[in-house]
Order: sequence, then C-alpha cells, then structure tokens
Amino acid sequence: MKAADKTRGLGSVRYAELTQFVPVAARSSTIHKPIGPIAYACVKLIFVRSGSAIVLSEFGEEPVTVGDMVALGANTLCGSQPEGSITVTTIYLDRDYVVDQVFWQYAALLADRWEAQDFADELYSEPAQILHLGEDRAGMLSPWLDSLVALTLDGPSPVHFYRMQALLFAVLDVIAPYAKTTPVRRSATQRKTKCGEPPFSRKFAPLRAEARQAVELLCQEPERRWTLQELATAVHLSPSQLGRVFVDAYGKTPMTYLMTLRAGHLAQLLRETDMQIEHAMREVGWYSRGHAARMFRQAVGVTPIRYRQLNRERRRTA
Repeated sequence: MKAADKTRGLGSVRYAELTQFVPVAARSSTIHKPIGPIAYACVKLIFVRSGSAIVLSEFGEEPVTVGDMVALGANTLCGSQPEGSITVTTIYLDRDYVVDQVFWQYAALLADRWEAQDFADELYSEPAQILHLGEDRAGMLSPWLDSLVALTLDGPSPVHFYRMQALLFAVLDVIAPYAKTTPVRRSATQRKTKCGEPPFSRKFAPLRAEARQAVELLCQEPERRWTLQELATAVHLSPSQLGRVFVDAYGKTPMTYLMTLRAGHLAQLLRETDMQIEHAMREVGWYSRGHAARMFRQAVGVTPIRYRQLNRERRRTA
C-alpha cells in the first residue's frame, strides 16, 4: 500500500478505487494521522485489526481497539485520532443492497421492496455504534475479512459474487447479535434511518456537505414545489455547482432524486391508507395525475392504480 493511502480517515479509501457501482466492497488500511469527520452515503462496518484510536462520531468520543467494530449508518459523520497507528478493514455496503437483504429476510411479511424500505426505516438505531466483539471473535472474522478484500479489490466480479455474499453473510451472522435496533426510540441519540433515500448511493466516497444538506431538505419537504435554484440557494451553491456535486454524490440530479423520493412516499400511502389516489398524489407534491402516474411507473414499474390493486390482492390472500 502506498504511503498516501495510509493516512486516510478511519475506514476511508482512495476515491478512484470505489467510484464504479458495487453493492459491497472491502478495504484494509493503516492510519497514522488524525482525520476530521467525514460522511459516506453507504453503510460502513469498520473492524479494528491492530492498534487503537479515539473515534469521534454521534456517540461522542470513544476509544476503539482490537476486537472492536464501528458500525456507521449512511450519511453519518465520523473522524478518528490514532494512538500511534491503527489498522482497520472496512466493509462498504450500498444502502439499496442492504434494503434488498431486509426484503428477502422478511419476504413472508413484506409485499415488495418499497415496503422493505419502509420496514427498515421504521427501526430506530444509533447512527454510529461501537460493537465490542472481543479479540476471539475478531480473530475468527480475520480470514473472512481478508478474503472479502481480495475478492472486491479489482471491482465487482460476477464469477465470485456468491463467494463474496457467503463471506459477507458469515460476517454479518457474527456481528448481528451485537447491533441494536428498537421499534421505539430508547435514547435521545437514536434516530430512524435516513428518510428512505432512493437507490442512488453508488459511489463509496466521502459526501460533500452541500449534497447531504440538499438531500436533507428534500427529505424534510418532498411535497414542496422545489426548483433547482431554490435548492441551490439553500445550500449556498449555484444551480450548476449543486448539479455537479449532487450527481457526483448520488448518481442522479436533485430533481430526479426528488421524483423517486415522492414515488416512495406515494407507494407507502397506496399501501397503508385508503386515501384517494389523486389526493395521495397531491400529498407527495404531484398535482397533475398524468404526470404523477408516469413518474410513479418509471420508478416502480406499474401505475399507482395497479400498485394498489396488487397490494390489496396480496392482503386478501395472505
């Protein structure tokens, strides 16, 4: 590993390595210098292999050492100050991929992937957790982590996909009992998963603050008649600058992101309420029924009417 790659943040990697779409990636790195808080649009699982550090995130400042794992939700800031040096292996998980696993895990209960996203979003969790696995469990995970790094180092490989998944699931099986989620808020720092973001988190690279701020604004008021100019002004960028920053972070323009976000909210209303379809469309910010139907079909694959029919048929036969 080049010297420049050993001074990155806890669990971060060279930007160029992970800019192509991959659902899972793993990298090992040794960190020598303090790194200020950065956020990624993906889920990160950071395993301490040797050394120690003070980690700064939403849990405050906490020490980590061999046998510890830091779990970070998407868009969660985290910084680190190595005590000498620390070597970590980080697993990067695309949030869309994670939601897919939730869907298949609870397939008997969930109608579709949109409902799986709602199910995941309803769980409260600490956005940043330190899991104390212990040195023995960490040692057991070591060969699996090394194999994941080796399999994902050269990018996605269809040939090794199932081997990669098997290794990942073996790791998750060990750490799952230590991760804490609750159906209701149990502490002031707990929060729901970020606003049901569309599946655009395709680059495992640090997010610009302006991109994260723009997403938060869209998630807070998806029904608002946003223009690119209004959104850009709110995050103190020009429209062209915001467009570039946003596409770089999420793979789509802000308005396309908003369209998919609205489609997700509309799908939830169609599943969970008897609200008239046209009223539901207005609730999510679409005032033209024809336009709303086209946008929904583009995002979901069926019209709103058909989507509601399919869900009602499923409930009757369940």
